[in-house]
Amino acid sequence: MSNNPFTRPPSQDERAAASKVTDSCAFKAGFSGVAGYGIGLVFGLVLSGIEFSSPVDTSASTKQQIKTVFKDMGNKSLSSAKNFAIMAAIYSGSECMIESYRAKNDIYNSIAAGCVTGGTLAIKTGPRGMAMGCAGFAAFSAAIDWYMHKDD
Repeated sequence: MSNNPFTRPPSQDERAAASKVTDSCAFKAGFSGVAGYGIGLVFGLVLSGIEFSSPVDTSASTKQQIKTVFKDMGNKSLSSAKNFAIMAAIYSGSECMIESYRAKNDIYNSIAAGCVTGGTLAIKTGPRGMAMGCAGFAAFSAAIDWYMHKDD
């Protein structure tokens, strides 16, 4: 039997170690942040391509106009990617910690994680803004969770 880790099946210890890592809240939050970054990058690129908020200098050369538009699209894509990554990491991490603490998998985990996420993202707006962010994200999380599990 080969000792090459790519050609042999993993041992029981290796499976247990991999499961322990992938089941951790830190891994789930990190993975969600990376996935959120990728989704935000694509989402931002698509939306910046159809947004006409920044005027283009028509007196500039075509090459300069294209350069300006692509730079603007890149900046908007990176901003969207960062925001999606932060939001996904906070939501996923808080939902995992709440689920671990409660030892239940139900809609209330999503609602609480949505509240934590909305409140955290609105922290610079003060208590009223945090309460509104909490309520908004919790309601959205409840709606998505209900829709995803309505057939269960």
